[in-house]
Amino acid sequence: MLAMATFVGFAVLVTALIHLYLWKRLVRDTTGPGHWRKVGGIAALVLALLVPATMAGTRGGAYWLAWPGYLWLALMFYLLVLLLTLEVPMAVAKLVLRRRATVAEPITAAPEPVLVGAGGVAEPPAVAAVDQPDHDPARRLLLARGAAIFAGLAAAGTTGYGVRTAMGPPQLDRVRIPLAKLPRSMDGLRIATVSDIHLGPLRGRAHTERIVEMINRLDADLVAVVGDLVDGSVAELGEAAEPLRDLRSRYGSFFVTGNHEYYSGVEEWVREVDRLGLRVLQNERQEIRARGGVLDLAGVNDVTAAGTGLAAPADYAAALGDRDPSRPVVLLAHQPVAAHEAAKFGVDLQLSGHTHGGQIVPFNYLVKLQQPVVSGLGEVDGTKVYVTNGAGFWGPPVRVGANPQITLVELRAQ
Repeated sequence: MLAMATFVGFAVLVTALIHLYLWKRLVRDTTGPGHWRKVGGIAALVLALLVPATMAGTRGGAYWLAWPGYLWLALMFYLLVLLLTLEVPMAVAKLVLRRRATVAEPITAAPEPVLVGAGGVAEPPAVAAVDQPDHDPARRLLLARGAAIFAGLAAAGTTGYGVRTAMGPPQLDRVRIPLAKLPRSMDGLRIATVSDIHLGPLRGRAHTERIVEMINRLDADLVAVVGDLVDGSVAELGEAAEPLRDLRSRYGSFFVTGNHEYYSGVEEWVREVDRLGLRVLQNERQEIRARGGVLDLAGVNDVTAAGTGLAAPADYAAALGDRDPSRPVVLLAHQPVAAHEAAKFGVDLQLSGHTHGGQIVPFNYLVKLQQPVVSGLGEVDGTKVYVTNGAGFWGPPVRVGANPQITLVELRAQ
């Protein structure tokens, strides 16, 4: 509880500092004292309060906050990135303007002596210095306004593109992955893989129906739903998940929990997903007998799980121990980082999601600090890891540089 309170306090502080910076660059630097600066200050305060209100409100059922709150979160992110990027060229431009505006010396007229009487010479009259007019403040204001307009237009355009991408249909990718232990009779076994559907305030039943329809067209041997199905309770989203019962495959559809299931009532969702016809692999494995061969399909709970029963943490020994090592094994694990433990048990291939492929560039570079593979096929300690981008989104309904995705994984015998 204390850790959660600390995290919330830190998030609120960071949000406040970001909005203070945006206010300075977009309002204070571009306006003079008066009406418009006050209006801008009030707007910055309201938007700063909107972010935590959206986070708390959407979890409490205030879904009307989702669109304005999450859109502003994306716009805020890109404004911050663009304005920070402009800091260096802006500093250089200001330095150049300051040097040009500097007057080296006052300009004075050469004094001439003035004769007084019969030969006396009086002191020359004082001559006022003539300074060149300083236009630096006006130029700085123009520079600040230009940077603000550029950042605003670029952020709005990028966010608009990201909304269109995120709300559009997932792209279908096909990947062939060779497994040394796969029997030749099982060559070409196909696993339709999807993760991070994220049913919630902004995505409902139509989203699920579209995904199910796309997967069914693939005529896959197996279907793997690799966590983060929902952002809400069964009472709120049960109807939205209902189309999952229509998933079709030759040898079954399977599910493992993601971290968001543990925020949404994991025990209820495990029972609900099972009722819809998907086998939930909770630290266990299933023999897949197909085409005269055998493959072990294993699944572990998400690495963030804690507690007992349906909320038990990932148990790799339970899922992978005491198995025939001559068989190939494919592990379903929501987070790619699970591969560090999976590799100790000789897993041939791990299918994961969680990262959303970064979802919003350049956020993908931060994801790399936590996960060994962000998107696509990689390898961790000898275990192949394929990470799908996910078919939905979390938070802002925006995807830039990481399209929503459903992947058909085709296993090949070596």
